[in-house]
Amino acid sequence: MSQPREIAAGATYLITRRVLRRHLLFRPDAAITQLLLYSLAVSTRRFGIEVHALCAMSTHLHLIVTDTMGVLPRFLQFFHRIVALGTKVLRTWEGPVWDHEATSVVRLLTRAAVVEKIAYVLANPVAAGLVRHAREWPGAKVDVDELGCGVLRALRPAAYLDPKNPQWPEEVALTLALPPAIEQDGGDGFRREVAAELERHEAQARAEVERQGMRVLGAERARNVSPYERATSFEALRGRNPTFAVGREQGDAWRIAAAAVRAFRASYRAALERWRGGVRGAVFPSGTWWMRTFHGASVTDVVFTV
Repeated sequence: MSQPREIAAGATYLITRRVLRRHLLFRPDAAITQLLLYSLAVSTRRFGIEVHALCAMSTHLHLIVTDTMGVLPRFLQFFHRIVALGTKVLRTWEGPVWDHEATSVVRLLTRAAVVEKIAYVLANPVAAGLVRHAREWPGAKVDVDELGCGVLRALRPAAYLDPKNPQWPEEVALTLALPPAIEQDGGDGFRREVAAELERHEAQARAEVERQGMRVLGAERARNVSPYERATSFEALRGRNPTFAVGREQGDAWRIAAAAVRAFRASYRAALERWRGGVRGAVFPSGTWWMRTFHGASVTDVVFTV
Protein backbone atom coordinates (compact mmCIF):
# COMPACT_ATOMS: atom_id res chain seq x y z
CA MET A 1 0.00 0.00 0.00
CA SER A 2 1.36 3.43 -0.94
CA GLN A 3 1.78 6.16 1.63
CA PRO A 4 -1.11 8.66 1.94
CA ARG A 5 -0.33 12.02 0.35
CA GLU A 6 -1.60 15.39 1.47
CA ILE A 7 -3.25 17.31 -1.37
CA ALA A 8 -3.33 20.97 -0.35
CA ALA A 9 -4.83 23.86 -2.28
CA GLY A 10 -2.08 26.35 -3.17
CA ALA A 11 0.79 23.84 -3.02
CA THR A 12 3.56 23.95 -5.64
CA TYR A 13 4.92 20.69 -7.08
CA LEU A 14 7.60 19.22 -9.32
CA ILE A 15 5.86 16.53 -11.36
CA THR A 16 7.71 13.90 -13.40
CA ARG A 17 6.22 11.14 -15.55
CA ARG A 18 8.27 8.73 -17.65
CA VAL A 19 7.59 7.01 -20.95
CA LEU A 20 7.41 3.21 -20.98
CA ARG A 21 10.86 1.54 -20.96
CA ARG A 22 12.60 4.79 -22.03
CA HIS A 23 11.15 4.76 -25.55
CA LEU A 24 11.69 8.06 -27.37
CA LEU A 25 7.97 8.61 -27.99
CA PHE A 26 8.22 12.28 -27.02
CA ARG A 27 10.91 12.97 -29.61
CA PRO A 28 10.76 16.79 -29.90
CA ASP A 29 9.16 17.15 -33.33
CA ALA A 30 6.45 19.70 -34.11
CA ALA A 31 3.52 17.28 -33.79
CA ILE A 32 4.32 15.99 -30.31
CA THR A 33 5.20 19.50 -29.08
CA GLN A 34 1.80 20.73 -30.30
CA LEU A 35 0.02 17.85 -28.55
CA LEU A 36 1.83 18.41 -25.23
CA LEU A 37 1.29 22.17 -25.13
CA TYR A 38 -2.36 21.95 -26.20
CA SER A 39 -3.13 19.17 -23.72
CA LEU A 40 -1.42 21.06 -20.91
CA ALA A 41 -3.24 24.31 -21.64
CA VAL A 42 -6.67 22.64 -21.79
CA SER A 43 -6.05 20.55 -18.67
CA THR A 44 -4.71 23.37 -16.52
CA ARG A 45 -7.59 25.65 -17.45
CA ARG A 46 -10.08 22.93 -16.55
CA PHE A 47 -8.62 22.30 -13.09
CA GLY A 48 -7.26 25.69 -12.06
CA ILE A 49 -3.61 24.63 -12.26
CA GLU A 50 -0.94 27.32 -12.66
CA VAL A 51 2.11 26.37 -14.74
CA HIS A 52 5.53 27.79 -13.85
CA ALA A 53 7.94 25.66 -15.89
CA LEU A 54 8.07 22.59 -18.10
CA CYS A 55 10.46 20.58 -20.18
CA ALA A 56 9.40 17.66 -22.35
CA MET A 57 12.29 15.27 -22.90
CA SER A 58 12.05 12.40 -25.38
CA THR A 59 11.58 9.86 -22.58
CA HIS A 60 9.89 11.85 -19.82
CA LEU A 61 8.03 14.99 -18.92
CA HIS A 62 8.78 17.53 -16.17
CA LEU A 63 6.29 20.12 -14.91
CA ILE A 64 6.37 22.63 -12.08
CA VAL A 65 2.86 23.74 -11.18
CA THR A 66 0.72 25.16 -8.39
CA ASP A 67 -2.54 23.39 -7.57
CA THR A 68 -4.76 26.36 -6.66
CA MET A 69 -7.90 24.29 -5.99
CA GLY A 70 -6.49 21.15 -4.37
CA VAL A 71 -7.44 18.84 -7.25
CA LEU A 72 -4.03 17.68 -8.44
CA PRO A 73 -5.00 13.98 -8.89
CA ARG A 74 -7.89 14.97 -11.17
CA PHE A 75 -5.60 17.15 -13.27
CA LEU A 76 -2.94 14.47 -13.62
CA GLN A 77 -5.46 11.82 -14.59
CA PHE A 78 -7.02 14.04 -17.28
CA PHE A 79 -3.78 15.46 -18.66
CA HIS A 80 -1.87 12.18 -18.78
CA ARG A 81 -4.81 10.45 -20.48
CA ILE A 82 -5.02 13.04 -23.29
CA VAL A 83 -1.27 12.92 -23.84
CA ALA A 84 -1.20 9.11 -23.90
CA LEU A 85 -4.10 8.74 -26.33
CA GLY A 86 -2.83 11.50 -28.61
CA THR A 87 0.65 9.99 -28.61
CA LYS A 88 -0.72 6.55 -29.52
CA VAL A 89 -2.37 8.09 -32.60
CA LEU A 90 0.60 10.23 -33.60
CA ARG A 91 3.10 7.38 -33.22
CA THR A 92 0.74 4.55 -34.32
CA TRP A 93 1.71 2.99 -31.00
CA GLU A 94 -0.01 -0.01 -29.44
CA GLY A 95 0.10 -0.56 -25.71
CA PRO A 96 0.89 1.78 -22.82
CA VAL A 97 2.67 5.10 -23.30
CA TRP A 98 3.50 5.83 -19.67
CA ASP A 99 5.86 3.85 -17.47
CA HIS A 100 4.21 1.61 -14.89
CA GLU A 101 5.82 3.48 -11.99
CA ALA A 102 3.69 6.07 -10.25
CA THR A 103 4.03 9.72 -11.21
CA SER A 104 6.66 11.47 -9.10
CA VAL A 105 5.08 14.39 -7.21
CA VAL A 106 7.45 16.47 -5.06
CA ARG A 107 6.04 19.37 -3.06
CA LEU A 108 8.29 22.45 -3.14
CA LEU A 109 8.14 24.12 0.25
CA THR A 110 10.54 27.07 -0.03
CA ARG A 111 11.65 29.69 -2.50
CA ALA A 112 15.03 27.96 -2.70
CA ALA A 113 13.38 24.68 -3.63
CA VAL A 114 11.33 26.36 -6.38
CA VAL A 115 14.41 28.07 -7.86
CA GLU A 116 16.55 24.93 -7.71
CA LYS A 117 13.93 22.62 -9.20
CA ILE A 118 13.00 24.98 -12.03
CA ALA A 119 16.68 25.26 -12.97
CA TYR A 120 16.98 21.48 -12.76
CA VAL A 121 13.98 21.03 -15.08
CA LEU A 122 15.25 23.53 -17.65
CA ALA A 123 18.76 22.01 -17.58
CA ASN A 124 17.56 18.48 -18.34
CA PRO A 125 18.46 18.50 -22.08
CA VAL A 126 21.97 19.72 -21.25
CA ALA A 127 22.44 17.13 -18.51
CA ALA A 128 21.42 14.43 -20.99
CA GLY A 129 24.08 15.55 -23.49
CA LEU A 130 21.50 16.57 -26.09
CA VAL A 131 22.31 20.30 -26.38
CA ARG A 132 24.94 22.61 -24.92
CA HIS A 133 22.47 25.21 -23.64
CA ALA A 134 18.92 24.74 -22.36
CA ARG A 135 17.52 27.36 -24.75
CA GLU A 136 18.59 25.20 -27.73
CA TRP A 137 16.26 22.31 -26.88
CA PRO A 138 13.58 22.12 -29.61
CA GLY A 139 10.87 20.41 -27.53
CA ALA A 140 8.09 21.82 -25.38
CA LYS A 141 9.78 23.93 -22.72
CA VAL A 142 9.95 27.26 -20.93
CA ASP A 143 12.94 29.59 -21.22
CA VAL A 144 14.23 31.60 -18.26
CA ASP A 145 13.02 34.93 -19.65
CA GLU A 146 9.49 33.49 -19.97
CA LEU A 147 9.15 32.52 -16.30
CA GLY A 148 6.11 34.22 -14.82
CA CYS A 149 5.38 36.29 -17.93
CA GLY A 150 5.46 34.15 -21.08
CA VAL A 151 2.49 32.78 -23.00
CA LEU A 152 2.55 29.35 -24.66
CA ARG A 153 0.15 28.90 -27.59
CA ALA A 154 -0.96 25.84 -29.53
CA LEU A 155 -3.51 24.92 -32.18
CA ARG A 156 -5.73 21.89 -31.66
CA PRO A 157 -3.91 18.77 -32.92
CA ALA A 158 -5.56 16.98 -35.81
CA ALA A 159 -4.93 13.63 -34.10
CA TYR A 160 -7.42 12.16 -31.61
CA LEU A 161 -9.30 15.32 -30.51
CA ASP A 162 -12.76 15.85 -32.03
CA PRO A 163 -13.04 19.38 -33.48
CA LYS A 164 -16.84 19.28 -32.97
CA ASN A 165 -16.46 18.82 -29.22
CA PRO A 166 -16.57 22.24 -27.49
CA GLN A 167 -14.09 21.16 -24.82
CA TRP A 168 -11.38 21.19 -27.51
CA PRO A 169 -11.11 24.81 -28.78
CA GLU A 170 -9.29 25.50 -32.01
CA GLU A 171 -6.50 27.42 -30.28
CA VAL A 172 -5.39 27.73 -26.67
CA ALA A 173 -3.04 30.03 -24.78
CA LEU A 174 -1.29 29.16 -21.53
CA THR A 175 -0.01 32.11 -19.50
CA LEU A 176 2.93 31.22 -17.26
CA ALA A 177 2.47 32.28 -13.64
CA LEU A 178 4.91 33.18 -10.90
CA PRO A 179 4.95 30.61 -8.08
CA PRO A 180 3.20 31.79 -4.88
CA ALA A 181 6.53 31.83 -3.03
CA ILE A 182 7.81 34.40 -5.55
CA GLU A 183 4.82 36.63 -6.28
CA GLN A 184 5.41 39.12 -3.47
CA ASP A 185 8.96 39.84 -4.67
CA GLY A 186 8.19 40.28 -8.36
CA GLY A 187 9.69 38.29 -11.21
CA ASP A 188 12.97 39.98 -12.13
CA GLY A 189 14.98 38.85 -9.13
CA PHE A 190 13.45 35.37 -9.38
CA ARG A 191 14.45 35.03 -13.03
CA ARG A 192 17.99 36.13 -12.19
CA GLU A 193 18.19 33.49 -9.44
CA VAL A 194 16.95 30.76 -11.79
CA ALA A 195 19.35 31.91 -14.53
CA ALA A 196 22.31 31.69 -12.14
CA GLU A 197 21.28 28.23 -10.92
CA LEU A 198 20.68 27.08 -14.50
CA GLU A 199 24.13 28.30 -15.54
CA ARG A 200 25.61 26.24 -12.70
CA HIS A 201 23.72 23.13 -13.85
CA GLU A 202 24.75 23.66 -17.47
CA ALA A 203 28.42 24.10 -16.62
CA GLN A 204 28.43 20.92 -14.54
CA ALA A 205 26.64 19.00 -17.28
CA ARG A 206 29.01 20.13 -20.04
CA ALA A 207 32.00 19.27 -17.87
CA GLU A 208 30.59 15.77 -17.29
CA VAL A 209 29.96 15.26 -21.02
CA GLU A 210 33.56 16.24 -21.76
CA ARG A 211 34.88 14.04 -18.95
CA GLN A 212 33.16 11.04 -20.45
CA GLY A 213 34.42 11.84 -23.94
CA MET A 214 30.90 12.14 -25.30
CA ARG A 215 29.62 14.34 -28.10
CA VAL A 216 26.55 16.55 -27.75
CA LEU A 217 23.78 15.17 -29.97
CA GLY A 218 22.40 18.52 -31.12
CA ALA A 219 18.85 19.78 -31.61
CA GLU A 220 18.49 18.69 -35.24
CA ARG A 221 19.49 15.09 -34.58
CA ALA A 222 17.30 14.97 -31.46
CA ARG A 223 14.32 15.97 -33.61
CA ASN A 224 14.97 13.18 -36.09
CA VAL A 225 15.73 10.11 -33.99
CA SER A 226 13.24 7.27 -34.30
CA PRO A 227 10.52 7.57 -31.62
CA TYR A 228 10.42 3.76 -31.45
CA GLU A 229 14.01 3.44 -30.25
CA ARG A 230 14.91 3.41 -26.57
CA ALA A 231 17.41 5.55 -24.70
CA THR A 232 20.61 3.56 -24.24
CA SER A 233 22.53 5.87 -21.91
CA PHE A 234 23.28 4.59 -18.43
CA GLU A 235 20.56 5.33 -15.90
CA ALA A 236 21.08 4.56 -12.23
CA LEU A 237 18.44 2.54 -10.45
CA ARG A 238 15.82 4.88 -9.11
CA GLY A 239 16.01 5.29 -5.39
CA ARG A 240 13.55 6.88 -3.00
CA ASN A 241 10.77 9.01 -4.45
CA PRO A 242 10.76 12.12 -2.24
CA THR A 243 7.55 13.69 -1.01
CA PHE A 244 8.91 17.22 -0.61
CA ALA A 245 11.96 19.41 -1.20
CA VAL A 246 13.22 22.46 0.69
CA GLY A 247 16.40 23.34 -1.21
CA ARG A 248 19.99 23.70 -0.07
CA GLU A 249 21.05 25.40 3.16
CA GLN A 250 17.54 25.88 4.55
CA GLY A 251 18.33 25.28 8.19
CA ASP A 252 15.63 23.31 10.02
CA ALA A 253 13.16 23.45 7.12
CA TRP A 254 13.67 19.79 6.17
CA ARG A 255 13.25 18.56 9.75
CA ILE A 256 10.07 20.60 10.25
CA ALA A 257 8.60 19.43 6.94
CA ALA A 258 9.42 15.79 7.65
CA ALA A 259 7.72 16.03 11.04
CA ALA A 260 4.59 17.48 9.41
CA VAL A 261 4.50 14.62 6.88
CA ARG A 262 4.84 12.03 9.64
CA ALA A 263 2.06 13.71 11.63
CA PHE A 264 -0.26 13.73 8.60
CA ARG A 265 0.37 10.06 7.88
CA ALA A 266 -0.13 9.03 11.50
CA SER A 267 -3.40 10.94 11.71
CA TYR A 268 -4.56 9.49 8.39
CA ARG A 269 -3.81 5.91 9.43
CA ALA A 270 -5.58 6.35 12.77
CA ALA A 271 -8.70 7.67 11.00
CA LEU A 272 -8.52 4.90 8.42
CA GLU A 273 -8.40 2.24 11.14
CA ARG A 274 -11.53 3.72 12.71
CA TRP A 275 -13.23 3.85 9.30
CA ARG A 276 -12.39 0.22 8.61
CA GLY A 277 -13.82 -0.61 12.03
CA GLY A 278 -17.16 0.81 10.91
CA VAL A 279 -16.87 4.30 12.43
CA ARG A 280 -18.18 6.47 9.60
CA GLY A 281 -17.74 9.56 11.72
CA ALA A 282 -13.94 9.17 11.68
CA VAL A 283 -12.30 12.49 10.85
CA PHE A 284 -9.34 12.48 8.47
CA PRO A 285 -6.58 15.13 8.44
CA SER A 286 -6.76 18.19 6.21
CA GLY A 287 -5.40 17.40 2.76
CA THR A 288 -6.98 13.92 2.60
CA TRP A 289 -7.99 13.33 -1.01
CA TRP A 290 -9.12 9.80 -1.82
CA MET A 291 -11.31 9.13 1.24
CA ARG A 292 -12.97 12.53 1.01
CA THR A 293 -13.54 12.42 -2.75
CA PHE A 294 -14.64 8.83 -3.22
CA HIS A 295 -16.07 7.87 0.17
CA GLY A 296 -17.37 11.18 1.53
CA ALA A 297 -15.24 10.98 4.67
CA SER A 298 -15.10 13.96 7.01
CA VAL A 299 -11.91 16.05 6.96
CA THR A 300 -10.69 18.43 9.66
CA ASP A 301 -9.80 22.05 8.97
CA VAL A 302 -6.63 21.77 11.08
CA VAL A 303 -3.54 21.86 8.83
CA PHE A 304 -0.19 20.29 9.70
CA THR A 305 2.34 23.10 9.23
CA VAL A 306 5.04 22.48 6.62
